Amino acid sequence: MRRRTPPPQSPLPQREGVDPVRVRLPGDGHWATVREHLAERFGTARAEAVDSMFAAGRIVGADGRAVPADAAYVPGMFVWFHRDLPVEEPVPFPMEIVYRDEHVVVADKPHFLATTPRGSHVTETALARLRRDLQLPALGAAHRLDRLTAGLVLFTVRPEERGAYQTLFRDRRVRKVYEAVAPYDPALARPVTVRSRIVKERGTLTAREVPGEPNAVSRVELVEHRPDGLARYRLVPETGQTHQLRVHMTALGVPILGDPLYPRVTAPGPAGDFRRPLQLLARELEFTDPVTGAEHRLRSGRTLAAWSSYDGGGGGRDLGQ
Repeated sequence: MRRRTPPPQSPLPQREGVDPVRVRLPGDGHWATVREHLAERFGTARAEAVDSMFAAGRIVGADGRAVPADAAYVPGMFVWFHRDLPVEEPVPFPMEIVYRDEHVVVADKPHFLATTPRGSHVTETALARLRRDLQLPALGAAHRLDRLTAGLVLFTVRPEERGAYQTLFRDRRVRKVYEAVAPYDPALARPVTVRSRIVKERGTLTAREVPGEPNAVSRVELVEHRPDGLARYRLVPETGQTHQLRVHMTALGVPILGDPLYPRVTAPGPAGDFRRPLQLLARELEFTDPVTGAEHRLRSGRTLAAWSSYDGGGGGRDLGQ
């Protein structure tokens, strides 16, 4: 098998814990200049922004020097640049470190904080924060949690070891346990295993169950319930489909409290409104370290607000962090 040549190291440093964009010019194409390709690649709406970056010398080659707008197109050439960072509402909750060694960092992520930069969430992400706070620019995520889900996330310190930890998750060799607050249903007094086929199309907000061979399996256990009609559930996913636990809890008739997508999509709240976090927590991670052989069983120290704020008198529905 032919081994792929790794790309050259970025000549640009990170900015706010965010890597620069790397673009490899396609091996074949009709473009006369680098500028023509980038303008077409990023669309006519951004052509002016591309021209501004060239004019400011913000697009550089492997040697770190600015690439002129009229530079000839060279198939296979790499260029780098930093996108303009979006204005982001700070997520005002701390992120604790549960475990750290020379190979991994396991963080206890708060609700509303994305795991990695994507879309409008760039510097306000767990990865960017940790890179800045721990001064670990090479830190990478071995897996992801939804932005609205709190709890444990595993990050790798050394890029050359990242694949080994990502393989743990791909091969389902990490035992994950979640906790959720949802309506109480006495029919779920005994553990239930949900098996279904879940699909999520690109561009849609929600996933859905469809007929066919199951690709999503979740075990749901009732832990305790209260007189106000809420219950705490222990959720153990055997697979990792997008929104799997949220879809399965909705299918059981007990959608997770604070969910803006299931059972129906609700209008997004105003920026900076952190009052109603999704009541879903990645409570435990258990795995054998593929590099050191150490056995890890790690536990989040967070509590779900809808459960911990209960006062026994009907006033326990404040979902603030």
